[in-house]
Amino acid sequence: ALAKALNVIGLMNIQFAVQGENVFILEANPRASRTVPFVSKAIGTPLAKMASRVMSGKKLEELGFVEEQIPDHVSVKEAVLPFAKFPGTDTILGPEMRSTGEAMGIDVDFGKAFAKAQLSAGQKLPLEGTVFVSMSDRHKEAVVPVVKDLIELGLKVIATEGTRKVLCLHGLDVALMLKLHEGRPNVLDGIKNGEIQLIITTPSGEEARADGIKIRRSSLDYKVPLITTIAGAKATAAAIRALKSEVLEVKAMQDYY
Repeated sequence: ALAKALNVIGLMNIQFAVQGENVFILEANPRASRTVPFVSKAIGTPLAKMASRVMSGKKLEELGFVEEQIPDHVSVKEAVLPFAKFPGTDTILGPEMRSTGEAMGIDVDFGKAFAKAQLSAGQKLPLEGTVFVSMSDRHKEAVVPVVKDLIELGLKVIATEGTRKVLCLHGLDVALMLKLHEGRPNVLDGIKNGEIQLIITTPSGEEARADGIKIRRSSLDYKVPLITTIAGAKATAAAIRALKSEVLEVKAMQDYY
């Protein structure tokens, strides 16, 4: 409907913003985007070629491309970010474009596909060691099943006081880690000393903002994987489970179609 309203024939790039039940259109551009080659590889169809033929007058019916293509495998796209080149920059993401590239992982299993995408983007997920968890109030309950999975996978979990309290109420064995202003050794000491192998944290209020920036920056400087969303935490747990249970299989893309 939007393409018809804008009289666009061919590919169109739309940027959406979603807040609760509301969906907003930030912009619509009559051009391709970096999503096109990703989707083309995911479904095995050259979308740019299809679009160029449509722009030259062909109909989708003539090209035999009228039904949604749902592959049997899972494709995961991961952003490659430039923060390591800019010392002192906060790594938290917003609506603006910050990525300078993308990596892709494909497998029949989501956990494996996510693991491949992370490895391709230069982020190595830990199979052992310690996970630091510090969540905003609205995410404390949501992270409980993730922490349970990580403990079952043999990782040790440490958390700040508020997060630890919620996790312990659910019967999880979680050690206490001090915040920056609470004394030492604190989370920054743990990162710098190589005692923390994975960080899961979601942005909190203004009081904790300065601590969050330092933690996120230190994770980058010391190459500790950082997860800042619940969805990312769930995917990471699935990837670690896949990596611990099986060896990743490498196949040609053509073998998936």
